[in-house]
Formats: sequence, C-alpha cells, structure tokens
Amino acid sequence: MEIQVLGSLAAQERGVSVVPSAAKPRQLLALLALHADRVVSVPTLMEEIWGERIPRSASTTLQTYVLQLRRRITTALDGDPRRAKDVLVTRFGGYLLQVEPGRVDAHEFERLAVSGGTAFEIGDYRAASATLRRALALWQGPALVDVPAGPALELEVLRLNEERTTALERRIEADLRLGRYAEVVPELRVLAARHPLHEGFCGQLMRALHRTGGSWRALEAYQRLRGSLVRELGLEPSGPLRELHQAVLSGDPDHALHPAAAD
Repeated sequence: MEIQVLGSLAAQERGVSVVPSAAKPRQLLALLALHADRVVSVPTLMEEIWGERIPRSASTTLQTYVLQLRRRITTALDGDPRRAKDVLVTRFGGYLLQVEPGRVDAHEFERLAVSGGTAFEIGDYRAASATLRRALALWQGPALVDVPAGPALELEVLRLNEERTTALERRIEADLRLGRYAEVVPELRVLAARHPLHEGFCGQLMRALHRTGGSWRALEAYQRLRGSLVRELGLEPSGPLRELHQAVLSGDPDHALHPAAAD
C-alpha cells in the first residue's frame, strides 16, 4: 500500500484508493498509517476519534469503521492472495496496518531527514543539501490537510511540521556552507516573511544578503525581526542574532558565514 500524509490523505493498493469519505474513518486510517507496522491501542483510537467524550457505543462503532476500511481494502486487493485482515490486522488491544518499508511518505521523509542531518554533521554539505531536498520534496502541502485531527493526530502533525522546518533550515544552512548565497536569498525572503518571529531564517537571510553585497538589506531584515519580537512577545533578539547583527555592521565575513549557533 502507498500512503501519503504530507498533504492530502491518500492511500492506494494496486492503484485503487482505500481512503473513506467519512471523517472519522479517515482519522482512523491516518493514525494507523502514521504508526504503520506498530499496534495502535483501542483507547488511543477512541480518544483520537471522540476526544474526552467517548460514547458507550464507541467499541462497536470503532469495529464498524475498521470493517469499512477492510471492505475498501478487499476491493483493492482483487486478485491478490492477501486478505484485508492481513493488511489491517487485529492484535491484542488494538490494530496494526501492515505497510511495506518506504511506502509511507512521512516515514520516508523522516528517514531522509535523518540521513541528511548526519551528512551535515560530518561536514558533507553537498550530500546533506541533496538528501534534504529529496526529503522536503515529499511534502505536497500541510500534513493531513483534509483530515479532522483529534488529540493524537494533532501531536503527529505538529511533530511533522517541526521536523519539516528543521530539515528546511538545515538544507539552507548546507547551501550557505557551499557558497550558494544568491540562490537562497529569494527563498529566504519568503520564509522570513512567512515566519516573522523565526530567528533561524532571519539569520540565514542576513548572512546570505551580507555575502551578496546587500549588507544594508541584512540590517533591514534584522530590524524587521526585532520589531516583530518586541511587538508580539516583548522580547529582544537572542544573543547569537545580536552578535550576527554586530558582525554585519562591522563587515566581519567569517562570523557572518559560520556563526556558532548554526552548528
């Protein structure tokens, strides 16, 4: 089964969609997919679907949702020796969705993000940039954008979005270490505008602008971030970003290229 959660929910077996149209069965499928090949307990599934107000009929209704999913899987398995119960498996205390390795885009993203991060840590910035680009290319939009999220899915979506931001920041950092300053400026302008309180993107934009002869624009970027932080949170920029600001003011290229906070 091929499953996509980094965007709209999609799940296909032999080219046939197994995604239900109803909201609660979609939640069930999404949570099982994110935990593919691991048992998700019945209480966790119930809390995801109904929150704190779990009805007395929850157990029976949950079994109905599982049956609905299995029916769709059975249709998709036409001609396949496997049965739906071999794919959506009942285990003691819960259910498990069996998926071949590399078939869930979120899992593949995480694998590539870890690999790219390892390459970055050992100083192989070219491999880090290439691998992290492959990881980020798997995203087709906000995670599970068309699935109502309960407590469990909310945490999963938050975690994935944070991992995406980390991978993006690290990929840009690798490009900066490779001297691709002009290439990343347009991307960083957009990111800094979308995330006006994100010091990482602002610092990277400042360094890229500084290296391409736009030091005054780098100082503007700093002032925009500082204004947003003071206005929204009542905070000044962090020490490392203030040091970078001073480095740009003094024309210190080494500090602007390799700030300690980026390592």
